[in-house]
Amino acid sequence: MRQPEAATMYGIVRGIQKDGVNVWRGVPFASPPVGERRFGAPLPPESWQGVRDASTFGPVSHQPPDRKGTRFPEEPPVYDEDCLYLNVWAPSEAESLPVMVWIHGGTFLTGAGSQPLFDGTALALDGNVIVVSVNYRLGPFGFLHLSPLGGTFTSNAGLLDQIAALEWVKDNIAGFGGDPGRVTVFGESAGSISIAALLASPKARGLIAGAIMQSGPSQALSPGHGWGITQALLAELGLAPEDAGKLRTLPAETIATAAGAVMQRLTGGAPALFFQPVIDPLTLPEEPVHAAAKGAAQGIPVLIGTNLHEGDYFFREGAPLPEMGQSLRALEQTLGLPDLSGLAAHYPATREGQAGILTDVFFWRGAVAFAESLLEHGPVWMYRFDWVVEAHSLLSRAVHTAEIPYVFGNLSHLRRLGLAISPAMKSLSDTMRSAWTAFAHSGNPDTARLQWPQYRLADRATLIFDEASSVVKDPSPDKRRLLFSLTEAGI
Repeated sequence: MRQPEAATMYGIVRGIQKDGVNVWRGVPFASPPVGERRFGAPLPPESWQGVRDASTFGPVSHQPPDRKGTRFPEEPPVYDEDCLYLNVWAPSEAESLPVMVWIHGGTFLTGAGSQPLFDGTALALDGNVIVVSVNYRLGPFGFLHLSPLGGTFTSNAGLLDQIAALEWVKDNIAGFGGDPGRVTVFGESAGSISIAALLASPKARGLIAGAIMQSGPSQALSPGHGWGITQALLAELGLAPEDAGKLRTLPAETIATAAGAVMQRLTGGAPALFFQPVIDPLTLPEEPVHAAAKGAAQGIPVLIGTNLHEGDYFFREGAPLPEMGQSLRALEQTLGLPDLSGLAAHYPATREGQAGILTDVFFWRGAVAFAESLLEHGPVWMYRFDWVVEAHSLLSRAVHTAEIPYVFGNLSHLRRLGLAISPAMKSLSDTMRSAWTAFAHSGNPDTARLQWPQYRLADRATLIFDEASSVVKDPSPDKRRLLFSLTEAGI
């Protein structure tokens, strides 16, 4: 069988045919960010002669090891700074199809576009779309606030990697059967937070036709907060700011170890988003929620939502429970807010209470606030994922990440968690996958089996994904009003 080939600006790539789709893996979208390019903005890839093999995934960004096999349950990947690669799934004979670009999550610290959970086969086949998954620099390599150091040091390097991948898609995806004018970005957790930043960044203007944000609100650190983290890391490495050039010659493992030590010291091990986008004049000049309110995403349809029990993923039954104050301080670190102690009176100091704070304040309130900021400038759809599996140790709650296998149609992942795949699970996956791909085709998630009204302040229509999915108007209004009153008052 002849293997599929595609022409890019940089050379020809040869992929594989697998399960009815053409797949190209490990395609470079930027030059390796190594040596003097470490901590700099990504540069275009170098061209090659002949045909480049694209049958295997490329290396992934340096990150803490996947000791439990959660991300890579079979064969572990190669971890390397040379990580700026993407992957493409396309139906056979594809021509001018809409494109869905997946930006993975992992707290800006872990993950890769090549994780088996993110295999794009089912989406590409069933939805008649092109699926692209991308890597980007993580942790200190992607999200240190370094632009104050001057020179070629940049802030938000990982965000610039994502923009470079979208630029590659615009310039090259037609050769794989995609329409560069119909590019929908979709992502979960840190990937969704990235999308909010992309919608706000002038550098991403014109690269996005639609956006799907799963379980990740608008979020960015202030310049002062970001610089404080950079200073703490420099001090951990024994460097003064004027010695920062040595950051480019230190072993990557040394930097990663120092970053881990600083993160542990400043968060106390409680759940926190230590590395994340930072407000920076050149790469992200304004908080995404404020930029969106001013029309930065004018005309771009957005689908946004959260899971009912997001926080239970981070506060699991049987795991050590941080003290309430410690958890609140870690959340303050994540949100860049001075004092969240006023929340404590509204939640019990238990595992459930701490999980509830994280669900409500970070995920749900953040998603609602970003949705509201978009309403005057384009259509918005809101969802909540409520599906649970009774008696399962983790999925008896609709935790963070629980919706991903259903969106991708990769329910085999659930078998690794000890579950049998039921007809109801397949039906839910079909419903979500159809809505996501309908959105990519038309900018509207309506399907023949699912009528989904837009989110508006008058009724706050929210689609609840469950065994029987339905639209609910303004779910939990009293809690919503309480959360907004507390945060607007500065808590």
